[in-house]
Amino acid sequence: MTKLMWDKVGERFFETGVDQGVLYLPDSAGNYVNGVAWNGLTNVTESPSGAEPNAQYADNIKYLNLFSAEDFAATLEAFTYPDEFQQFDGLAVPTPGVAVGQQPRKTFGLSYRTKVGNDLEGDDFAYKRHLVYGCKASPSEKAYGTTNDAPEPINFSWSLTTDLQPVTGHKPTAIVTIDSRYVDPTTLAALELMLHGDTGVDPVLPLPDTVITMFSSGVTVVTPTEPTFDDVDTITIPTVAGVAYYVNDVEVPAGDLTITEDTLVVARPESGYVFTIGVDDDWFYVFAG
Repeated sequence: MTKLMWDKVGERFFETGVDQGVLYLPDSAGNYVNGVAWNGLTNVTESPSGAEPNAQYADNIKYLNLFSAEDFAATLEAFTYPDEFQQFDGLAVPTPGVAVGQQPRKTFGLSYRTKVGNDLEGDDFAYKRHLVYGCKASPSEKAYGTTNDAPEPINFSWSLTTDLQPVTGHKPTAIVTIDSRYVDPTTLAALELMLHGDTGVDPVLPLPDTVITMFSSGVTVVTPTEPTFDDVDTITIPTVAGVAYYVNDVEVPAGDLTITEDTLVVARPESGYVFTIGVDDDWFYVFAG
């Protein structure tokens, strides 16, 4: 065992900044899909609560402490917000440019990045990805003031509450944080591909179990390619690394597949791979032979 040392060179860490905010819209299955960039994000204040001690007494002593359930809330501040956020802010848009207030507030997902710095590399040393689930925004005050000789933009603010998501082997949670210092860079890049999208890949917010599996197993994100069909009786199964194709739960090889009836082809990720949420992974073909 060595002697403890404080403030060693390269170990004077600090955290700062917030950027790369993304808003995710939920689908009917509870997945967070169709991510949109949140420009002008200025501040996110994470506010966990609960875990209050409740002392229990027996035998004339404090016998134990029981802790209340934890909750997660946040305050989000920004100079602006995506048009898609209006539905989560209690607004309905019956016709373009016209917003009706006091409408039901929907649930959304959120991700953002914060920076980790040190004494050698400043605030570019590392970063954290924060993934927040089950968010609902409370009504917020908007203070419109006259323009003067020192104008400032309005800093909109929303109080967020959350619903918990299930996590296999752990208690439910509303937030997952990934620290770039301690995870595999390739897997982190695969997660960021899911979060921010790319050509042909829609931005999505993977659920906690998917995130944990990715980093514990080194999962690679892959997108299945749709088979081609001659509109008569031949389906051509493509070759895609990490993707297996099935008909009636039986894996079929790449190449031409002759069918004699209407057929459903299903794509499934192979071991070590995962599909992005919401990607098309099954196709129905009508036999016309």
